[in-house]
Amino acid sequence: MARIAGVNIPTAKRVEIALTYIHGIGRTKAKEICEKVGLPYERRVNELTDSEIIQIRESIDSDYTVEGDLRRQISINIKRLMDLKTYRGLRHRSGLPVRGQRTHTNARTRKGKPKAIAGKKM
Repeated sequence: MARIAGVNIPTAKRVEIALTYIHGIGRTKAKEICEKVGLPYERRVNELTDSEIIQIRESIDSDYTVEGDLRRQISINIKRLMDLKTYRGLRHRSGLPVRGQRTHTNARTRKGKPKAIAGKKM
């Protein structure tokens, strides 16, 4: 099992897909990494040599912000918005959708379980 950026990468999957298991790397960045290292897209993780894994690890460390650093950076940005009391920061604080979605209906994942309102029936 290959371990890159503190994440165990699945061995049976193609390299391009397996790299997306790292937080901060999507399909486009995974393709860029494969091109940079010179791997064919159909190569599987269990077929990689140790030197190729090291090359992948070095290219990710040098060029991309991933995993813990990225999560920390995002949380710092959200805290900054909350401290400045911007509209987005207030939405984060109150647990409502941040990017202008409607909340009259929907938004259940952000708002949580529905709460019953007392005295609603007439």
